[in-house]
Amino acid sequence: MHGHLSQDTLIKVPAAVVWDVYRTLELARLVNELIQDVFGKIEVVQGDGGVGTILKITFAPGIPGPSYLSEIFTKIDDEMRVKESENIEGGYKDLGFERCGFRLHIIEKDVESCIVRSTIEYEIDDKFKDIASQVNTRPQEIMNGCIGKYLEEKMRSAN
Repeated sequence: MHGHLSQDTLIKVPAAVVWDVYRTLELARLVNELIQDVFGKIEVVQGDGGVGTILKITFAPGIPGPSYLSEIFTKIDDEMRVKESENIEGGYKDLGFERCGFRLHIIEKDVESCIVRSTIEYEIDDKFKDIASQVNTRPQEIMNGCIGKYLEEKMRSAN
């Protein structure tokens, strides 16, 4: 069984500014700084933020499901402002998913704002289709909202 979910978050900051954060390890640093109590801790296992970088996300206590997820960056496209990663250990893999990929796409809305589109694509054996209902974009929505507010405040204070 194949499936996907997407969620859009409006950020009132230029797309280029948002992409500068999302394409690099700055995103992990900000998540650790701003919402570690909600999200958990992100550690760089390998790499410098480019394709092939592996991150380990240890979820905050009390979050249902697996305690961690490791992902590898598989695509970073500066022209399209797309970053893709694949769950390689823990997380959805521990729940029985054959594949689970994540995509962040920064879409310019106008010169002063953009949309962060978070997409999760997955494959799971049909006999586990009930587990597919556990896939949700809520963590990405929380992350995008918090990062967006941080960048909006930073832009306001710089002016």
